[in-house]
Amino acid sequence: MTLKIAIIDYEMGNLNSISKLLNHLNAISVITSDPDIIFSSDGVILPGVGAFGDAMKHLGEKGLISVINQVIKDKMPLLAICLGLQLLFSESQEYGVSKGLNFISGTVSKFDKKYVKKIPQIGWNSVEFKDLNHYLIQNISNNSYFYFNHSFYANPSNNSNILATTRYGNIEFASMVFKDSIVATQFHPEKSGKNGISIYKNFLKNCRK
Repeated sequence: MTLKIAIIDYEMGNLNSISKLLNHLNAISVITSDPDIIFSSDGVILPGVGAFGDAMKHLGEKGLISVINQVIKDKMPLLAICLGLQLLFSESQEYGVSKGLNFISGTVSKFDKKYVKKIPQIGWNSVEFKDLNHYLIQNISNNSYFYFNHSFYANPSNNSNILATTRYGNIEFASMVFKDSIVATQFHPEKSGKNGISIYKNFLKNCRK
């Protein structure tokens, strides 16, 4: 069975590189904001590049907040990436306070220059897995390196939502989170070589269940 994966298009995200990788893995990827296409897919990806407030505004204007709510209510597999991960949280402190989707309780904060050498964090960093049995990280060595590009990081209220952590300077943050059918990475799997490909392969395997 060929899987159909909907990549949510809200005009903010690294859409084409994700689509190309999914196609390389023999999945049909559709970049879309059409609810019918999203609901008929086998899995959903919420990408994101840019500012938190702008992203929430675009999601609202396109009517996608209620669509994502329904995706999660229906327990469809959802993978959120970078800003997509941050949007899952209650709120962000980026340019004032902006309300998020509130699927995972917690806040998004900016790296403090007192504790890190450079903002944003751009480049490769190691990821320490907290739940070695989770499907998303199977066949990937613990403390593997992935590619990051971000100035803000998520602080889950509940540690049980943390799938992996990463240390940048003197700050340890949640670099992977999960809840129910949601999985999310702060790093970009599509830019992370063979380990990133394994993330997508594991996600697709889960979509077949």
